[in-house]
Amino acid sequence: MRSKVFSFLLLIVFATTSIAQEVAYDYAPDIPLKEAEKLYNKLDHDIDIVFNERVYAFINYFTVRDRSYTREMLRRKEVYFPLFEKYLKKYDLPAELKYLPIIESGLNPKATSGPQAVGLWQFMRATGKEQGLHIDWYLDERMDPEKSTEAACKYIKWLYSYFKDWKLTLAAYNSGIGNVNRAVRRAGYKKDFWKVYRYLPRETRSYVPQFAAIYHAMEFADLYNIYPEDQLYPIDYETINVDQFVYLKAFSEESGIALEELNTLNPAIKKGAIPDLRNSVELKIPRNAFDEFVANETTILAKALAGKVEFEKMAKNMPGSTFGKEKVVYRVRSGDVLGTIARKHRVRLADLKAWNNIRGSLIRVGQRLNIYVGPNFYEPTQTVRVLNQPIPDSKLHVVQPGDTLWDISRMYKGLSIERIKELNKLKNNSLKPGMRLRIG
Repeated sequence: MRSKVFSFLLLIVFATTSIAQEVAYDYAPDIPLKEAEKLYNKLDHDIDIVFNERVYAFINYFTVRDRSYTREMLRRKEVYFPLFEKYLKKYDLPAELKYLPIIESGLNPKATSGPQAVGLWQFMRATGKEQGLHIDWYLDERMDPEKSTEAACKYIKWLYSYFKDWKLTLAAYNSGIGNVNRAVRRAGYKKDFWKVYRYLPRETRSYVPQFAAIYHAMEFADLYNIYPEDQLYPIDYETINVDQFVYLKAFSEESGIALEELNTLNPAIKKGAIPDLRNSVELKIPRNAFDEFVANETTILAKALAGKVEFEKMAKNMPGSTFGKEKVVYRVRSGDVLGTIARKHRVRLADLKAWNNIRGSLIRVGQRLNIYVGPNFYEPTQTVRVLNQPIPDSKLHVVQPGDTLWDISRMYKGLSIERIKELNKLKNNSLKPGMRLRIG
């Protein structure tokens, strides 16, 4: 009995020690406002953002409340900071702008926001194209770290030439020139960020203080006891130019280069393939695989081209794919629901939502929906069904892709959602294609 008690006490001591070590490891020092201000003022500021309580609040966020985010940024920075520094120097821009993509994208080249801003520097489609970035179904150079970084530097330099003020330049990068000009006018044409602050969009008001705070948090991370784990480093690579179709999966299999490495080095290749283009496309491969590629280039590229048939089958059935399809515009009518519109056009409900950036199921009369129709590998087993039809003798309904309980309840007379759930002992509204539901 004594040995069991002793063992139990040892477990408690061990657990307490482990917790104490973990707490010590992630201990967040309490650096008061005045001390934080002294540290902040020691930084080499080309972009002069005054330290205030707003900046201090975001410093606390990055060093106390969300330390894990700052730790992850420290882990990723060696992959991207040398690249940022290269182009910031080329365009004679402040070095601290290398911290801007942390606020924009969390150093994720494939980051996509709700409004569809994309990449490390979060370019909208129109702005990206204005800056010379190629964007199509296959490729999106907003996700190319090098090309998007150079485009961002050119764009930021142009914004600064317009505003002649770094804080307003950052605000315009976030919300656009129009919003900043509007705020300047409403503030009585005062071209000072803090004087136009309350007239800016809410997100932009936080944007400039956040930038200042993450600069501080990253530069003084050791004082806040924040250290990276498993530091990431860039992959050494060589660039090859290809002027044919390349299916990356087939390229990987034939070359022996891991597909994950190819995807990491080439984030701008969205769909796993390079299309046939008039101009060649750059493909990055690991440097240690370059000699092997050169020795077997003909065979590898032939295999990558032969994978086109497999790729096209897969591409036509990708969620939200428009590959090989024609666009039609449908105007929503009274009584329409997404499920019936999808079935009418023989497309998947998930695709219909993706094409129109619809997250829920709400649509309104008169709304225009983009629908892509044409050959694909989804062949529904049932055509458009009539509403309020009699319940069949079998008293069964086979769930089709896109069916919801509400759709099914409208197909049969006297049937309600509650009745379907009761008959089938359903605890939620989740349905799967092929499911057989009792409806009577």
